[in-house]
Amino acid sequence: MITRKRLAAGVCGLLAAMAVALLPTPAVAGEPEAKSSPKVELTLDVSGSMRARDIDGQSRMAAAKQAFNEVLDAVPDDVQLGIRTLGANYRGEDRKTGCKDTRQLYPVGPLDRTEAKTAVATLAPTGWTPIGPALLGAADDLKGGDATRRIVLITDGEDTCAPLDPCQVARDIAAKGIHLTVDTLGLLPNAKTRNQLSCIAEATGGTYTSVQHTKELRDRVHQLVDRAARPVVTPKPAEGTQQCAGAPELKPGVYTDREKFAEHRWYRVAVRPGQELRASVSIAADRAVNNDYGVLLRASTVHGREIVRGAEAGDGRTDVISSGLRYPKAPLTSSDDTDKPATETVCLQVSNSFSAPASVKTDPGMPVELTVDLVDGPDEASDAAFFGLGHGWWFLAAMVLTGLVAGLLWGWISRWRVTVWRTN
Repeated sequence: MITRKRLAAGVCGLLAAMAVALLPTPAVAGEPEAKSSPKVELTLDVSGSMRARDIDGQSRMAAAKQAFNEVLDAVPDDVQLGIRTLGANYRGEDRKTGCKDTRQLYPVGPLDRTEAKTAVATLAPTGWTPIGPALLGAADDLKGGDATRRIVLITDGEDTCAPLDPCQVARDIAAKGIHLTVDTLGLLPNAKTRNQLSCIAEATGGTYTSVQHTKELRDRVHQLVDRAARPVVTPKPAEGTQQCAGAPELKPGVYTDREKFAEHRWYRVAVRPGQELRASVSIAADRAVNNDYGVLLRASTVHGREIVRGAEAGDGRTDVISSGLRYPKAPLTSSDDTDKPATETVCLQVSNSFSAPASVKTDPGMPVELTVDLVDGPDEASDAAFFGLGHGWWFLAAMVLTGLVAGLLWGWISRWRVTVWRTN
């Protein structure tokens, strides 16, 4: 009887231990959360023009399939990959229907290589080239998460579904601040295709590549997919204001915003004594602009007194124009008034002098990337505004002093020569 009771107790204890072991383990406080996986969607043109046999003796479609199969074999394990097509299903002449012909062939997620290859093998050149709708669909496929997101668009021609402008679609996607990059690859592109694909890539911070051979296509797509797996600094959105009062206060980091032509935007940074503020700004000309343009990054006090500025100008075609500044704030000394606020609010003004032809849309504004850093300043940091570093007074004073010394020296030499001449 006693043996049976002990046996029953032992069995109950064993079952209880197994039940506890099977319960989900609670997360340890302070344990870092799992990071989101990077996402990539390959967006392939399957329109009728992909039948052309001009890439290494085979059709453009066959070259794309071969490149895709080799890329799928090498996709990093931590990348979630999907495939979307455009022009793969509708063979008719109805433009309205043809311009809706884009669908997700393989969903974005952990990659099943066999399933993805099987899906690609079913593709055959068919219909229209709705690039704009395909970009909108791909952006929707990649939504969610805070990891890198990348669309790789592969096409042999320009969009056939105007008035929806793919370049404007790309700008609208970029303006959402979701940090989605579109890279474009043109298969044997003509000038119009090149211009359109370049515009799409530039609008989102991506790259454009012209492809002539299967190996080039494979290597470039593989490179872009692999790039998505690399850790990158994701800029934070920051909406500047029209004046310093009420402007967002920025901590050290990288920020993105949008600025219209000839607009001014303000931000604030708190700088402590002994720190040096380092800031830089880049504005991307993601559309056609007129010659003669510039960007200004200006630091001032909350009362409007300029501290220092950085400016850059150009007069030709550009993709990005940048400028920067540095402001070292002097450390406190024993003689400083203890009632004086230790931290100074510095107002950063970002301005541009871009303009564009009347046919160019101005909305949304051009992409702005602002980098802010605070580092330990030099041991004897000085007020740059007091000494006039922001206006070049140091250089002017040095030039005046040099001229004065040179004048005195030349006068002395001239008098000496006259004296020698009279003596002789």
